[in-house]
Amino acid sequence: LPISCFCHYQHSWGSAASDMEEIAKRARAAAQTLSGAGEAIKNDALQAFKRHLVSSRAAIEEANAQDMRDAEAAVKEGKLSSSLFKRLDVRGAKFDSLLSGIDDIIKLPDPIGQVTYANKVSEGLDLYRLTCPIGVLLIIFEARPDAAVQIAALAMKSGNGLLLKGGKEAQRSNAALVAAMAAALEEVGLPKDCIQGVDTRTQIAELLKQDKYIDLVIPRGSNELVRSIKDASRIPVMGHADGICAVYVDEHADLDKAVKIVVDSKTQYCAACNSMETLLVHRKVVSEFLPKLADGLSSKEGVRYKADPTCLPFLPADKTEPVAEADFSEEFLCHTMAVKEVSSVDEAIQHINSHSSGHTESIVTEDESVAETFLSKIDSAGVYHNASTRFADGFRYGFGAE
Repeated sequence: LPISCFCHYQHSWGSAASDMEEIAKRARAAAQTLSGAGEAIKNDALQAFKRHLVSSRAAIEEANAQDMRDAEAAVKEGKLSSSLFKRLDVRGAKFDSLLSGIDDIIKLPDPIGQVTYANKVSEGLDLYRLTCPIGVLLIIFEARPDAAVQIAALAMKSGNGLLLKGGKEAQRSNAALVAAMAAALEEVGLPKDCIQGVDTRTQIAELLKQDKYIDLVIPRGSNELVRSIKDASRIPVMGHADGICAVYVDEHADLDKAVKIVVDSKTQYCAACNSMETLLVHRKVVSEFLPKLADGLSSKEGVRYKADPTCLPFLPADKTEPVAEADFSEEFLCHTMAVKEVSSVDEAIQHINSHSSGHTESIVTEDESVAETFLSKIDSAGVYHNASTRFADGFRYGFGAE
């Protein structure tokens, strides 16, 4: 994904359509310039990003602190969810991680110009298929101001033009991050319009009509956001919202290992889309495993279980209630989990494929054949054996950013 600068426009919205068409045109022109940039200049831009983010760190963290204060008040008033609030913070260790992510993207090989197919059609006539940029991306995301830097860095590395819309709850943070990156782009001589920021829903509504200049829309956020973008766009949309992830504890599981995996999957960062929401337990180990799990979670605040009739007696009575069918399709984003007993790996697979959002699932078992059945039949993007669902992350995969 390419990178340039974020520019904020404050025009009269009587001319919103023409304004957004002009922004999209400029993004297209800048992307065409960027597509010819070599790996060295793109990496120079990423290094400049780091320098300018570091030199602007105090201003960025102060802007973020202001966003956090406003968001905390909104949570108390019931206008903002606590899970969204948790994703706003870009200070301290999160800022350090953001910088580390840029380093990892710099280390990645240039994704552009790679030969994926070659054929000698006839004497003197050779055919090659090469990787190339998509063109202009419109990416819309909620909260997570650190995502602005991740997205921009990936855009730069892959040579794509970028139009970026962050959430209003992180407006100050995004503006400070954009200002730092804009200065970096000017330093290395890349077109500032490679990355432009837009602020309002009116702007987005008009940009979603610019299929002549924008090649792909990627919404990142709530189910409501993703669906609204898909419904309104003339441009192809690649969107995924919910993270309804499941862990299945098999009858052949190492139960101590299973406790660690479930605790990490659920509580390491419960507001993330790769945290576990549903726990499936083989009926042969329900009575032994669930008390172990409850003990392992006893020190965690706010743990709640929604359990089926088989599992309910083996969980703490003061933290457990009967599960409803709808709970198995719920993204709780807190320390609540839906718990269900299953009789086989096939039943677990059927349940997951019927209720999952297709994000990430995990099986805990020491039986390789059972694991292989699970891995091959689960219809999700990430499928793990004896690993926490929290590993579903581009940064952990070594892609440099989430």
